[in-house]
Amino acid sequence: MPGGPRARSELSYNRGMRVLGIETSCDDTGAAVYDGGRGLLAHLLYSQIAIHEPYGGVVPELAARDHIRKLLPLVAAVLKEAQVDRDGIDGVAYTAGPGLVGALLVGAALGRSLAWSWRVPAVGVHHMEGHLLAPMLEPAPPAFPFVALLVSGGHTILVDVTGIGRYRILGESRDDAVGEAFDKTAQLLKLGYPGGPAIAAAAESGDPHRFHFPRPMTDRPGLEFSFSGLKTFTRNTVEAHSLDDQTVADIACAFQTAAVDTLVIKCRRALEQTGRGRLVVAGGVGANRLLRGQLRAMVKTQGAEVFYPRPELCTDNGAMIAYAGHCRLRTGEREPLPFRVRARWSLAELNPVEPVIVRG
Repeated sequence: MPGGPRARSELSYNRGMRVLGIETSCDDTGAAVYDGGRGLLAHLLYSQIAIHEPYGGVVPELAARDHIRKLLPLVAAVLKEAQVDRDGIDGVAYTAGPGLVGALLVGAALGRSLAWSWRVPAVGVHHMEGHLLAPMLEPAPPAFPFVALLVSGGHTILVDVTGIGRYRILGESRDDAVGEAFDKTAQLLKLGYPGGPAIAAAAESGDPHRFHFPRPMTDRPGLEFSFSGLKTFTRNTVEAHSLDDQTVADIACAFQTAAVDTLVIKCRRALEQTGRGRLVVAGGVGANRLLRGQLRAMVKTQGAEVFYPRPELCTDNGAMIAYAGHCRLRTGEREPLPFRVRARWSLAELNPVEPVIVRG
């Protein structure tokens, strides 16, 4: 009967557990298929940038409505690209939080419904755990333990990671996330949305010596972040100057340099305090070229290594959800039929699983 366990033979020796991953936490609709034996088979992403750009940020209702329109066709397309039919899927993973509740409900409802219809298990994935584990999809993934810097539009977190689900929060932002600060600065400078790439592009022609912005909370011990003061300093600078093209570029350069320096200083402290020799950087801001260059130089002085997912897996995507879901489904974790989503959800609340790396 529908919803009951599917009658299955043992998985064939030439493949592992195949998981469909669904991501709808904010303004990107993602779907992917991950095979425990063969790695990532396919992933597709639909971006809503064009929808939200006129507003300078994400409009939650518009995001949820567009997920409804795009998600099911995207799932069909990713299954076709992976050359897998419904009988070849062994589990479904969907983002259950944190994120925009309306957007999360779209992915959770479809993911749980498909799992019930296909008679396979489902699991709700923590969005930031997906980001944290995204580097495991690379040919040379990091070994445990490591420090992770998670930087996105909604989060700035430093985590000590000793295994999958074994997370200790070292520090996080007390106010704006660094990605949000990039977006708001781009809006002040009329550079468009999303702010990260726009600020980075403008900063390339900026004079690095004209303005000096503060590096918030680096003059005191600790690993907490705060970007509201940097945002205010930027606004005051904007209001005090006529915004010709060069001034815009100079302010963008000063802001980006201050934000990146702050992240690098905190990462160095985290490595020193934990004694770890590996740093993982994930989330949309992790694609920033200045940040990557500065972190490479910093870890070299520390005798450490730094790991990233490929740029296309830095932003929200279904591949990271499929992989994180696979890690949990293969250990027997299951979601009950009455699913739930969470706007807020701490990484520290997750259950640990065995820290086995499956290469992808």
